Amino acid sequence: MTQLPATGAATRTADVRRTTAETRIRVRVDLDGSGRSQLRTGIGFFDHMLDQIARHGLIDLEVECDGDLHVDGHHTVEDVGITLGQAVARAVGDRRGIRRYGHAYVPLDEALSRVVIDFSGRPGLHLDVRFTAATIGQFDTQLVHEFFQGFVNHAGVTLHIDNLKGHNAHHQCETIFKAFARALRAAVERDPRLGDAVPSTKGSL
Repeated sequence: MTQLPATGAATRTADVRRTTAETRIRVRVDLDGSGRSQLRTGIGFFDHMLDQIARHGLIDLEVECDGDLHVDGHHTVEDVGITLGQAVARAVGDRRGIRRYGHAYVPLDEALSRVVIDFSGRPGLHLDVRFTAATIGQFDTQLVHEFFQGFVNHAGVTLHIDNLKGHNAHHQCETIFKAFARALRAAVERDPRLGDAVPSTKGSL
């Protein structure tokens, strides 16, 4: 795995490459972007969900992935989650001056989801969603868990995701990704009252 050095308090950007026998991935993030995205994973609905992260998180996001889609989408989705987690961790740096916590409720017609995130330095995922369909287009809904598990493990965050209502699987999934984006945006936002202090009584995260 090769990581390109690009991070810092001024820019809060990162460019990460990850290569395995199953996937070749490049992810670039700018946490202080305007929501622009360039996405190519080979899974249309997954690209649509990544676009929600960019647009609603106001994160500029580039994802290029060549994965073994002839097998299925598992390695592609999981490894993009891993690489995005690495990129966000690099971009946010030592977490000085950020709000640390974020939460959001997002509705879409009959569906409603809640996401709460803590840039704690401790990876943890609680996901409670009962999708009403096994697939959305070519996207296996089981892979939502794999994506977020990869992300939390490598971003070092605690993440709670609850789909509270919904009977359309597309709507369920979209509210999850939109709420994640809004919660992420809130958590990485700089807190002007905090200055460059670490938001923890321990002095480090």
